[in-house]
Amino acid sequence: MSGMSFIKSVDDRTSLAGANKLEVLLFSLGEDPGTSRDEVYGINVFKVREVMRVPEITHAPDMPPSVEGMVSLRGTMVPVVNLPKFCNVNTTREPSILMITEYNKNVQGFLVDSVDMIQRLSWDQVKAPPPMLAHRLGGLVTAVTELKDKRLCMIMDVEKVLAETAGFYDDDMIFEGILVNESNRDHTVMFADDSSVARNQIKGTLDRMGLRHLSATNGAEAWRMLQNIAEHCEATGRDIHNEISVILTDIEMPEMDGYVLTRKIKADPRFANIPVIMHSSLTAGQNQQLGKSVGADAYVSKFQPRELSAKLEAIIHGTQSIPNPT
Repeated sequence: MSGMSFIKSVDDRTSLAGANKLEVLLFSLGEDPGTSRDEVYGINVFKVREVMRVPEITHAPDMPPSVEGMVSLRGTMVPVVNLPKFCNVNTTREPSILMITEYNKNVQGFLVDSVDMIQRLSWDQVKAPPPMLAHRLGGLVTAVTELKDKRLCMIMDVEKVLAETAGFYDDDMIFEGILVNESNRDHTVMFADDSSVARNQIKGTLDRMGLRHLSATNGAEAWRMLQNIAEHCEATGRDIHNEISVILTDIEMPEMDGYVLTRKIKADPRFANIPVIMHSSLTAGQNQQLGKSVGADAYVSKFQPRELSAKLEAIIHGTQSIPNPT
């Protein structure tokens, strides 16, 4: 199989960290029956390993809905999800392009109708979708933005696609072994994530640990909440550390990403000594280096509840120091 590689170096990614920017690969699923247009979707290019013409797919029995089968990629069997079928785009064309993606070290292929180009966007121009659009698309779009050519680009919630096609992230077995610590009830975790799948799993983890929590759907909302809490504490003489023990942030979020949120928190003396944990589906090695550049205290891979629980216990109860990741 031949194709175009999208793997970039950590140095390339570092240039975007803290700049509130992202690069997206634009793609189409074919003509949408609801709009009679080839709608434009986007996926973070750093999660795309390569793009190729559709190779031979091995079909197997008992595959999950919308999973076409498997392809062999340099000796590794990769599941293939038919995105037009999953999104109910009833195009008459067969998907001709396969995007190989990696989320949290899980590699999978997505069949799409076509790919367009890579565009660099500013997160502050990327907004949460209007409720009507979000409802029509079943929560599959986490953000929308207008491109330079005036087309509307929808950023897809790939985590939701994986949860519904392969059962990733939604099995209660992933919480096994997480126990309530009664002393956790005195602590509050604020978390920010634009994916409903991720938010539900984080909430499930914190509930099982007995931790209080506050949630935000993006970095801008989290920053506004933090500002309000800090102002309230200043006005009432309360210690903000009694209000928030840890901040947990995703990286890719509309309006303000996790890098900028972390940098703002670390630059504000009111939040001194409140640990910030980065929580992302990009690989740990990449995020530790990028997180260090903006002052993050720790990193936890997304959709690893037991790992998240252990890290929170260690940080909250002082059994682990929290230097910046190295």
